[in-house]
Amino acid sequence: MGPAPATPCWPCAPTPRRWPARLFAPPRRPAPPSSTPPPSTRWTATAATPVGLDHGGPWAKDAHVSQPPSGLDAATAMTEAKRSVAACIEAGYDLLHLDPAAGPPDADTPLPIDTLIDRTITLLHHAESVRRTQDRAPIAYEVGTDEARGGLQRADRMRTFLRRLHATLDDRDLPNPSFVVGDLGTTLDSGHFDADRARRLVTAASDEMNALVKGHYTDDVDTPSAYPLSGVGGANVGPGLSAVEAEAVRDLAALEARLGRDSGVTDTLRTAVVESERWTKWLHPAEQGCAFEDLPDDRQHWLVNTGSRYVWSAPAVEAARARLYKNVAPYRDAEAFVQWRLKTAILHYMHAFNLTGLTDRLLEALPEDVPWPQVVPSP
Repeated sequence: MGPAPATPCWPCAPTPRRWPARLFAPPRRPAPPSSTPPPSTRWTATAATPVGLDHGGPWAKDAHVSQPPSGLDAATAMTEAKRSVAACIEAGYDLLHLDPAAGPPDADTPLPIDTLIDRTITLLHHAESVRRTQDRAPIAYEVGTDEARGGLQRADRMRTFLRRLHATLDDRDLPNPSFVVGDLGTTLDSGHFDADRARRLVTAASDEMNALVKGHYTDDVDTPSAYPLSGVGGANVGPGLSAVEAEAVRDLAALEARLGRDSGVTDTLRTAVVESERWTKWLHPAEQGCAFEDLPDDRQHWLVNTGSRYVWSAPAVEAARARLYKNVAPYRDAEAFVQWRLKTAILHYMHAFNLTGLTDRLLEALPEDVPWPQVVPSP
């Protein structure tokens, strides 16, 4: 089992506190090659870059929840979670989110605080053991969860969880986390953010653990600028960027249609998402058991967008996308177009979190003998 994919996250507090992970300047891309690389090409920095694990814990992987009859048993689920954590450390990850509330699928809501603490301690102790054995640099940790099973939307429950966790970590000589995840009222398919709740959780995390609160499901939040104004110290964005990519590909497909060509990319992407069945975990209660084609058009569109992140590397999708890029090449640099759309979306968050100019600030903080990262295409 290899390391899990990372979710993009950004600091959004005015002055990030106690961030022990290594910080490196974002890589600068070289001059464009003479020909546009195929969509499967990935640019790789030769210098280290902070990478993090999102939702690392028992039953966090879809495959572990779907195992018959009701997901993996507790011991096996924890063993698999430990394997993922170890793989991430071996790969050089800098930040690990240890999520104690991903399952089991049929668990009561919320889980007992004792369960949350026990799972967190088990995972963090394992991570530190692996780190020390491999003589790795200190790792930043993120604890807590936005899952309903965690019940960390109330400040009093958050305080109890963190106070008891803090005491246990001290007793076992384990490091305190840098970030705490709580339910800030955000969901993947809503723009809502509860600023009042966020402020209460921020105060609780600061008082009990001297940690920063990190918001998950920041994708498409209506007012991301409210994060730093509420004291929130970090934000996760991921599916929303894949949705931006999907919309950009659809726009290129519309141009392709005007040219009288058809790569089939739109249908191929839809088919890949549907066949993956990953879309089923985002169904609303009233939609459970519905066939994909029976859902309203707007829901199908949203589910394909958010599920696209699971299938971009599928051979059929990559082949259709390559055909699309070739078909529109005389009229549009497709790769540059998609990247422009993604950069525009990222800049939206950069401005909201006051992170413009971050590269210059990082360069000033780096030792002079640290070379500027060089970036090359992956083989």
